[in-house]
Amino acid sequence: MRISELSTQTGVPVATIKFYLRESLLPEGVRTSATQAQYDESHVARLRLVRALLGPGGLSVAAAHRVIQAIEEPPASVHELLGVAARAVARPGVVTDGDPRVEELMQRCAWQIDEKDHPTYAVLEEALRALDEAGFELPEGALDVYVEHMRQIAEYEIENVPTDSPTAAVRYVVLGTVLIEPVILALRRLAQAEASARRFG
Repeated sequence: MRISELSTQTGVPVATIKFYLRESLLPEGVRTSATQAQYDESHVARLRLVRALLGPGGLSVAAAHRVIQAIEEPPASVHELLGVAARAVARPGVVTDGDPRVEELMQRCAWQIDEKDHPTYAVLEEALRALDEAGFELPEGALDVYVEHMRQIAEYEIENVPTDSPTAAVRYVVLGTVLIEPVILALRRLAQAEASARRFG
């Protein structure tokens, strides 16, 4: 198909497709002349992935480029590939001197996560510091309860990661992270309302 047909099929304007081509987010088509190229279903799939990364995924062009590069040259393991995707959507935390509560929590639950390797480590430290600054004290054992429920959610999600292609795996992780988090938050609030009604209603 020509670029105009690719645009019609995907709903992506031709100018945007050309921008993705210049940024190497979309591979070149097969040249049929100096000004013409042919595209196929692989371009349709890549365009949809790029739109998902830049749109709902909220990635910058640079972050999307890193994810695309990992798809084109997959690391040695799926775990490493998913790490690239997860780091791309992670909100960077403020660098701190460390929080012993986070280190103790990681040790208690036996999670092998190095604070230098995962940006969300700093986000958790920052969140706990915000609780302290607000004078909000978590009930005893609250973090352990949260960890257990998050572990169950994470195991379910990772169990369902597609393994047929790096593209499908990355798309699942990026969109699953960005789009499912509001669902989890909404369900938490609905569950709180129901628990409150049962206790106080």
